[in-house]
Amino acid sequence: MAFRFSILHQDQTSCARLGLLHTPHGTVETPVFMPVGTQATVKTMTPEEVYEVGGRLILSNTYHLYLRPGFELIREAGGLHRFMHWDGPILTDSGGFQVFSLGPLRKVTEEGVTFRSHIDGSEHFFSPEKAMEVQMALGSDIAMAFDECAPYPCSREYALEVLERTTRWARRCLAVHNRAGQAVFGIIQGSTYPDLRLESAKGLVEMDFPGYAIGGLSVGEPKDLMYQMLECTIPVLPEEKPRYLMGVGSPDCLLEGIVRGVDMFDCVLPTRIARNGTVLTRQGKLVVRNAEYARDFKPLDPECDCYACRHYTRAYIRHLIKAGEVLGIRLTTIHNLHFVLNLMKEAKSAIRQGRILEYRDNFLKSYL
Repeated sequence: MAFRFSILHQDQTSCARLGLLHTPHGTVETPVFMPVGTQATVKTMTPEEVYEVGGRLILSNTYHLYLRPGFELIREAGGLHRFMHWDGPILTDSGGFQVFSLGPLRKVTEEGVTFRSHIDGSEHFFSPEKAMEVQMALGSDIAMAFDECAPYPCSREYALEVLERTTRWARRCLAVHNRAGQAVFGIIQGSTYPDLRLESAKGLVEMDFPGYAIGGLSVGEPKDLMYQMLECTIPVLPEEKPRYLMGVGSPDCLLEGIVRGVDMFDCVLPTRIARNGTVLTRQGKLVVRNAEYARDFKPLDPECDCYACRHYTRAYIRHLIKAGEVLGIRLTTIHNLHFVLNLMKEAKSAIRQGRILEYRDNFLKSYL
């Protein structure tokens, strides 16, 4: 099946919408949150467990899989889906954000980026062509164009330099990509400068990508500023193409993104904070490893029906985490992913019923 996107319903009170992503490995309803499986696994969970909590589309990391175990090995295994035993759709990022987060360990030229591995210090080179070669070998359903992510804050001059290079690299990605069925998304840059965001978006739209990602946000800027960038960028994107806000996963930002017209999200936040003993609840974050929960025999979230909340108490899960038992962080991860994916399910229902703004306001009143 070739990749395509169809819109099922457009909310009349906001920019929120319901859609379907059709991919070679299945169809996914949007808005959708993608659990992050950086190294071909959602940490602590089996693929079956990810599906059980509602995961339908997952993200894996090109940079990490290139370094370990290597994209040739994954190609030899029959591709990423077979290698990791996941039958559903996969999106691979280009590795751009990871490479540029290496700071002094990398050097940028027009041709690409030379960087040193965070694992063993070995030197490597990534170009738009290499990013496409790796992702085509991985066989993901959606591949991301290689981009440069500007830090926050940065000067307007530097932000312009980054977006212009990202646009040129996007054109090079399209020129070499030839894997049938795999869609390539362009990535919009421009930091927090509205005119640069528009320039980046318009340049990529001219290339007619199957979808568009909004990158370079959720990198330290105030949330209100991120929302402003969405409001100035999304209106110039084609309505018939999916919109992907990269690296965003807190419940408040997910809902604010949805009402502004975002279709896809990903973030390590739910799983990362779970491994630190923090869980998401209707009343906000709860640090279950804290001493106050040592004799608390309530579920993590009394309003949640996930596996962890149906069977275990805060006191027990705290005990597991304090004792260094892996089950503790497995249960917090199961809960957090269920919480975020259930939030997306409820948001879709609210869009169908024409009450997404009411749903957002009621949820945030309790959560914040």
